Amino acid sequence: MRIPPWLRIKLPKSENFSCTSGLIEDLHLNTVCQSAKCPNKWECFSRNVATFLIMGSICTRNCAFCNIAPGRMEPLDADEPARVAEAARRLKLRHVVITSVTRDDLPDGGSAHFAATITAVRRAMPGCTVEVLIPDFQGDESALRTVLDARPEVLNHNLETVPALYPAIRPQADYRQSLTLLERSKAMAPAIPTKSGIMVGLGETDEQILPVLDDLAAIGCDIVTIGQYMQPTRHHPRVTRYVEPAVFDTYAEQARARGIRHVFSAPLVRSSYNAEQFVTPDTARAPNE
Repeated sequence: MRIPPWLRIKLPKSENFSCTSGLIEDLHLNTVCQSAKCPNKWECFSRNVATFLIMGSICTRNCAFCNIAPGRMEPLDADEPARVAEAARRLKLRHVVITSVTRDDLPDGGSAHFAATITAVRRAMPGCTVEVLIPDFQGDESALRTVLDARPEVLNHNLETVPALYPAIRPQADYRQSLTLLERSKAMAPAIPTKSGIMVGLGETDEQILPVLDDLAAIGCDIVTIGQYMQPTRHHPRVTRYVEPAVFDTYAEQARARGIRHVFSAPLVRSSYNAEQFVTPDTARAPNE
């Protein structure tokens, strides 16, 4: 299928893009923008915005949709949290989004590294807010607690797709386990908003999307993102459909009708795209709250 007009991206002409890219390289950091081939990389880098990818560039899982490769894992870099904080300071970020590869090889799934990175950013940028996009930690409740105790402003964990597609798209993950993580987060830290996202165009139907929205509403998820899956390389699953913008508007209406407070649904939406828009007085806390 040909890429429709609403997914065609005009590359911005901005010196900021090179500056942001150079800063990331100089500090030896990874970003999901680059590793996952995000279509919004050009726009975000040109606005001096990046989503930091911690704990390496190799993943212990092999989700079919993802451009991040599995392979031999490396030890954690103890200095990485400080470098992430330094990058956030130099970019003058008001909202810092931190995600990671999945590290099933680590006893705590890397939760302590997440906490250390949150703490480092807080020290370097006391006035900014922090959002973490975490893996499922294989259902480890104590790992989730470690991250929540560091008091991020937003706790994000993506469902990614509908349950029926998990065997093909997320074979090493479990839909109910991911829902349980979000539900536990609300129970452990009610003041920290939860966030989740899904992609469309992987083979799901609109009828299969609505129960996912039901599930997210039932556990009190505060923020939901819905975006178009785009094939990173020819080795990844093909796009089964390009969903028109008006249908994304319908998804948002359905989510809000179910009581989900904040919904960002559009073809180019990604989990961390314009994430700062959702850190509003009714979703964010003061760091010491």
